[in-house]
Amino acid sequence: MKNTVKMNRLMNLLVLLLFVTVLLVFSGCVTTQKNLNMSDFGTLPCGTKAKLYTLRNQNGMVLEVTNYGGIIVSLYVPDRRGNLADIVLGYDNVQAYVKGSPYFGAIVGRYANRISRGKFTLDGKTYTLATNNDGNHLHGGLKGFDKVLWDAQPFATDDGPGLKLHYLSKDGQEGYPGNLDVTVTYVVTNNNELKVDFKAVTDKPTICNLTQHSYFNLKGQGNGDILDHRLMISADYFTPVDETLITTGQILPVKGTPMDFIKFTAIGARVGEDFQQLIFGGGYDHNWVLNKNSRGQMTLAASVYESTSGRVMEVWTSEPGLQFYCGNFLDGSNVGKEGKVYNHRNGFCLETQHYPDSPNRPEFPSVVLRPGQQYSHSTIFKFTTK
Repeated sequence: MKNTVKMNRLMNLLVLLLFVTVLLVFSGCVTTQKNLNMSDFGTLPCGTKAKLYTLRNQNGMVLEVTNYGGIIVSLYVPDRRGNLADIVLGYDNVQAYVKGSPYFGAIVGRYANRISRGKFTLDGKTYTLATNNDGNHLHGGLKGFDKVLWDAQPFATDDGPGLKLHYLSKDGQEGYPGNLDVTVTYVVTNNNELKVDFKAVTDKPTICNLTQHSYFNLKGQGNGDILDHRLMISADYFTPVDETLITTGQILPVKGTPMDFIKFTAIGARVGEDFQQLIFGGGYDHNWVLNKNSRGQMTLAASVYESTSGRVMEVWTSEPGLQFYCGNFLDGSNVGKEGKVYNHRNGFCLETQHYPDSPNRPEFPSVVLRPGQQYSHSTIFKFTTK
């Protein structure tokens, strides 16, 4: 009799555990379905359909990403009154990105930024890359990571929904050596953060420098220029450029120049000054050398405040450099989401990265990646209001 009672209790416990497990799994599925969604985003010239993935956190913050170029299409964050607005520039469908885009929201690589004359030497061998920017190599070449279809896999975390993107860049693509296996993850946390993690491995010595290239306007995309946004960059030095926007190899202090954003300063306060670096770039399009205690440590690189919305964006990164670009080449020819026209300086970029032309500048932090090593780069865009 006692054995029978014990057996019944055990069976009841197992049934209860099974019920709880099923309930948790079902609840998890419901949460995943609610916070993660996939839809069609148009058809590529090859006939393949691009997908759009929508990630939503518990506060209503929404990230939309397409597997074409790993592009962040939309990012909805609240203002001080709790009203959501899309704060990144972009297009309504994949066909518009294919037709022409100044890297709106894209993952760029293998090498973000410029390489002089499209050449570099590694282990005694000179490699020639595509030249797509005034005789220089920019953002991976003619068909960089912004123009390829990535494998995409949504996932759920305790912090919020995520999307894993994977791409294999084959040996010789755009002139780069080695098969480069790249993984990028986006996570929208319940603390209103967008976490971006890059990882890559190679089977031959190569170079690697990846970044996320979103154009931001904290007023909302298409809502005028960004010149009144107040910017802080945690950097005492920057790398000056020549007239083709290639770094000279110097590292100069920002103090006493329009490049000084140690204290919050309006982007437009000094952008029109008669300063050679601003003339070369048509405004800000430079790399800042971040103040960091140690290499790879997550530190605050920049912070931006927009007064009408109250939105604040902080940029944290493990990278040594930050490219600040204030939309100098936007000219009204790009008609974006909801038919909004993107005019001069209607968006800004804060691209976490290694320094420009580092493969040709041994004095800069190395961008060489060898077999057995892992490229790793983390950036967090954190949103608050005041």
